[in-house]
Amino acid sequence: MLTRCPYPDCQHEFLLDTTGERGGVCPSCRRPARFRPLAILGELERLRRRRLDDGQDRGGKGADSPGPAPLSALLEDVRSLWNVGSIFRTADGAGFSLLYLCGITGCPPRKELMKVSLGAERAVSWRYHASALEVLPLLKRQGVQLVALESLPAAEPLAQAVARGAIRAPLCLAVGNEVSGLSAETLAASDLIVSLPMRGTKESLNVAVAYGIAAYCLADALPDRLSAPERAARQTAGGHERR
Repeated sequence: MLTRCPYPDCQHEFLLDTTGERGGVCPSCRRPARFRPLAILGELERLRRRRLDDGQDRGGKGADSPGPAPLSALLEDVRSLWNVGSIFRTADGAGFSLLYLCGITGCPPRKELMKVSLGAERAVSWRYHASALEVLPLLKRQGVQLVALESLPAAEPLAQAVARGAIRAPLCLAVGNEVSGLSAETLAASDLIVSLPMRGTKESLNVAVAYGIAAYCLADALPDRLSAPERAARQTAGGHERR
């Protein structure tokens, strides 16, 4: 497979043996990455340009607001539009004001997404990027804590990380592809890698469900980032929106 290093300052092209995993290190810059065929990389770049030309690379309330959001999330290669729509709706409920939609992650307006989000895509800001590496350096410059949610042996249980005071704002929660998870480059950039306990026979949760659990846990761990009216609204909210 002909591929290219995803890091913007490298872009080294080489042949990758596809008999094994598509993750590894770039033979030129020696940084960890998940590698894609050049054809897919080209299609993602064309998609990014089309979205930019059509003005469909961002949306939601205050999509162009300067400065980091107190709570944001990065969705990397989340394939299912229903999962993306569910994450929009949960982000609105948990108080996450910005979503970075990266790679093959679907964006509004898509009817499958909007059927599940129920209008949350208008309340939650979102921005599309062809690669997470387009936004990760910005998050670092802004002092945003990147928290990766991933089922790895080295991952720290989320509840444990919260209990020891490791969570701070501004914060970005990163979730990945339904099958392959987060890329090596996103994991390498993360300040914290956390997991949710799996006490049954399955190894992981649906990405939208996992995001929902983690988003509320993190938001509740950072009550000071909410304004007084927002805290009051969260404390008194008890109604259920019917679909």
